[in-house]
Amino acid sequence: MRFSYIEAMTDPDYYGPLAIACEEAGYSGFVIPDSICYPEHSDSKYPYTPDGNREFLEDKPFIEPFSMIPYLAALTETLRFTTSVVKLPLRHPVLMAKQASSVAVLSKNRFCFGVGVSPWPDDYEIVDIPWERRGKRMDECIDIIRGLTSGGFFGYDGEIYKIPSIKISPVSTRKIPIIIGGHSDPALKRAARVGDGWIHAGGDPNELGEMLGRLRTFLREQGREGDPFEVQVISMDGYTPDGVKRLQDLGVTDVIVGFRNAYELGPDRQTLDQKLGTLRQYADSVIAKVSI
Repeated sequence: MRFSYIEAMTDPDYYGPLAIACEEAGYSGFVIPDSICYPEHSDSKYPYTPDGNREFLEDKPFIEPFSMIPYLAALTETLRFTTSVVKLPLRHPVLMAKQASSVAVLSKNRFCFGVGVSPWPDDYEIVDIPWERRGKRMDECIDIIRGLTSGGFFGYDGEIYKIPSIKISPVSTRKIPIIIGGHSDPALKRAARVGDGWIHAGGDPNELGEMLGRLRTFLREQGREGDPFEVQVISMDGYTPDGVKRLQDLGVTDVIVGFRNAYELGPDRQTLDQKLGTLRQYADSVIAKVSI
């Protein structure tokens, strides 16, 4: 079992010390969120809060992931960085491939590309991308990124994207893992069909076991049962050694932990010292015991 720390919407100056402390404490990963902007007017709902309210996001600081990860990678040596999740269809896949490849090279293969479609039509409208056929756009983006980050010339003749034969350089020495976010059947099926894994977004804890069951069914239908496949989850079971064992029995490979309610309105009130103390305490009480 691997353990990743997630911190979002906090003082940008905290990230460097937190990443260093995570590595020293025995965490294997650091999870980086993605958010482009906050609309002044919107009817969209947030799928992971009970009432769909998204006001907690207003004025919260989000550093762009492909700026954050190289900075943190330069401060660490072993920590792996996962995006949770980049809203992939909002970006052009050639530029995404270049960014992903550059981050993987600079981090020495310590990059895991978590991607999703975004639950909000506003995001698409803001960047002038159609909301319709976002799933097809997502699939083609993944194909193109995989092709371009593999090295050599690559062209693509899809329904949405037409790309002449091109090459990007440098590319990483290892395949960039692409893991899929989302709780719907289309997202889980996409993860089973083309993903190197699936990443959970939290929400109702009672739904996790059922989602993992659906995911196993879809993997079996794709003939991928038993293949290497990451399953990264946020769960209250991740906060005790016994709970971690239960998650491991369900096929979970990575536990993601954070130590505050990021859905609260207003700024993060935890100090850096409080955050450092909590992540170290968890490492001593859970990671160290599970790793024995």
